[in-house]
Amino acid sequence: MRVDEEYLESVLDVVETVPRGSATTYGDVAEVVGRRLGRGGPRQVGAALRDSGGAVPWWRVVNAQGRPPAHQQTRALGLLRDEGCPLVADGSRVDLRSARVDWGPAVGLAAGEGP
Repeated sequence: MRVDEEYLESVLDVVETVPRGSATTYGDVAEVVGRRLGRGGPRQVGAALRDSGGAVPWWRVVNAQGRPPAHQQTRALGLLRDEGCPLVADGSRVDLRSARVDWGPAVGLAAGEGP
């Protein structure tokens, strides 16, 4: 799956706003981008990060269970740990209850607006 340039740029813009020591989900990013563009979903976010996510903190985007991509799991968890992102006790995934970005106040947005 390839995503168009507009969608890709929107995903990268959103991911750049995820603060150090925090995390978000593919679905959360898709929701924020969807408010802006009216399209896309978690799989498109994953495809965008796979294709061009190297320049943004891609490791801060995890699945709904708090797990990074399997092929980058060790690296991503190490980067998250180094940033002080809350992980579950065994260190296998992000503790989303503690680490998840609140897209409203966390980025100074009114409800319903994207970054």
